[in-house]
Formats: sequence, structure tokens, C-alpha cells
Amino acid sequence: MSFTIPTFLEKLTRNATIRAVAVIMTLAGLIACEPDYYGEVLGVKGVIDSERSGNWLTHEHILVDFIGAEMTGSHRWNPIDVRHKMLPYLLKAESVNIQTFVDATPNYLGRDPELLRELASDSRLNIITNTGLYAAREYKYLPEYAFEETAEQLANRWIKELTDGIGETGIRPGFIKISVNADQPLKPLDKKIVIAAGLTHIETGLTIASHTGPAHAAFEQLDILDSLGVSSKAFIWVHAQQEEDYSSYKEAAARGCWISLDGWGWEQNDHYKRLIYFKTNKLMDQLLISHDAGWYDPSNPESKVTPYNYIPKDLVPKMKYDGFDIAEIHQILHFNPINAFIIQRRLK
Repeated sequence: MSFTIPTFLEKLTRNATIRAVAVIMTLAGLIACEPDYYGEVLGVKGVIDSERSGNWLTHEHILVDFIGAEMTGSHRWNPIDVRHKMLPYLLKAESVNIQTFVDATPNYLGRDPELLRELASDSRLNIITNTGLYAAREYKYLPEYAFEETAEQLANRWIKELTDGIGETGIRPGFIKISVNADQPLKPLDKKIVIAAGLTHIETGLTIASHTGPAHAAFEQLDILDSLGVSSKAFIWVHAQQEEDYSSYKEAAARGCWISLDGWGWEQNDHYKRLIYFKTNKLMDQLLISHDAGWYDPSNPESKVTPYNYIPKDLVPKMKYDGFDIAEIHQILHFNPINAFIIQRRLK
């Protein structure tokens, strides 16, 4: 997709602050040529052959640490213990025909790229990690710099993780994971996180997956991205199953975003009603499904793990029985995830 700088800037007239940020980025030369990974899917072990990526789980967790941004860190867990506990669950997912696993744990909530790379080698799964920050739960998981820095500065941090790797690991993120509190309207800090994600997408082509919930918060984020010139096709509405008004799914689909019904590891009946709605209303080409399951908890290492196998083991046979054809199933487990997570600038 091609665009010109004047056309891009003209789309930002509704918001002077965002327009100024875009001008600064343009003058700084941050809108670059396509990088080598453009058009690829990136995992913790490098580029993933999308044609051989098989069935995906697009929102899962191997480890989550809820202690808070100021106290978390790799000192909180022993990677050997995590591997010992979590590897059997990954092997079980692989045994029921899962090949690609998106780990949605963000920075300051237990993201550990090296641990994920080790588990990817142990299990032979493609595992994808992320960049970004998690603002939900009233900012408990935001580091101090997130309150002080501008959206542009945050974006530069996330861009650097892709270009240079996360820390000293050399591992690059495959998408942007953010979250917002569901206030109406969104608070300034939540908006800043969304703007930073939009600026990062413009530079990198990384898809934005936002822990959101209610439709009003999804639509406000889409409006912010639209003001930046970012297409809704670059956005995944995470936890869309929390929206009770099914007609919102039609509106979101009309705008072009990806709609993620995750949480299948926790609840199935209402999720299945939504799945039927998507089929009936011909919205399957924008649907993602996953368990949002796991995980190793450093505060309680003996806690129960919810497995990652309900969708391939139980849901898929039920879908076949209820009249979903193989093409529809393959679309939501294979083609949609590839199209959602492929690195590509999606601009207005």
C-alpha cells in the first residue's frame, strides 16, 4: 500500500496534538521504507513460514505475574520450573494439531522472551511475543516512564524492540499488545497508549492487539487510530466476548477490525452463541478465537493451569456437527490469524 506524506497529514486535521506528533515523526525520518520482515510473521525464533504455520491460538499465556510493574521481573520465577510445568501443556496443544501459539503476556506482566524461545524449541511450536504496554486495571502494570513520556517516546521504545530486539536477547516482537481501561470516554493516559501503538504501527507494520472488552472502548480506539491514518485492519479487538450487544460485532466488522472471541478456556456456552452469530451474519472473515488460558503464576507456582486444547479437541468437532464447513474452520484457525498478524502497514 502506498501513500504520500501530504495525504497522510491531511487525515490528521481533527486533532492538533496528534497532527504535531505526525509532523515531528515525518521530519525525523521515522516513516521508513519497508523493512526486511515486512510481509512476514515473526516468532521468538525468527520468521515463521506462514504457509506452514498450521492452526493458531491467537491469545494465550504461558506465564503471568500480577504483582505489579514496580516489583515484577525475571527474578520472580525460575525458568527451569516454568518449563517443567508448562511444557506438557504446550505438547498437548501440539498433539491436537496446534502449530502457532501467540503469547499475549505484555511487558511488566511477566513477558520473558528467552523463556518463550526455549519453550518454542522444546515443543516445536511457533511462539510469538509482543511489544507495548498494558494500561488496564488502573495502570498497575505501567512502569513509571509510561506516565512521564509522550506517545512518541513510547512508540520509539517499541519500535526499537523490533529493530534491535528485546533487551539483549535479539528476539523481536511479532505484534503490539496494549490494553485500556473501559472508561467512557477513555482517559488521557489510555489514549496516549493507543496513540503510541498507532505510531508504532505506522513505522513497523506490527498489528495492534488491545485488551479492551466493551465495544465503546474498541470504537474509541478505532477513532484514535483513524485520526492517525491507521486502518482499522491493523487492530484486534481483544476480549470482544465481553460485549453483550451482538450488533456491535457487525459495526466493528464494517469498520474492518479483527474481532477476538478469546476466553474459550474459561467459558464456552455464551461464546458459542456468539460464534453462531458470526456464522449467521457472515462475519467469519474477521473472527479470531483463542482460550486466553494457562498459566504459570510466580506468586503461586502450584496453581492450576487451564489447558490450551479445548478449541481443537472439543470445539472443532462440535462446529462440524453443527454445520460449520471445513473452510470456515480453517479460516478462523489458519487464514484469519495469518492475515491479522502478518507485518504490514495498514493505512487509511
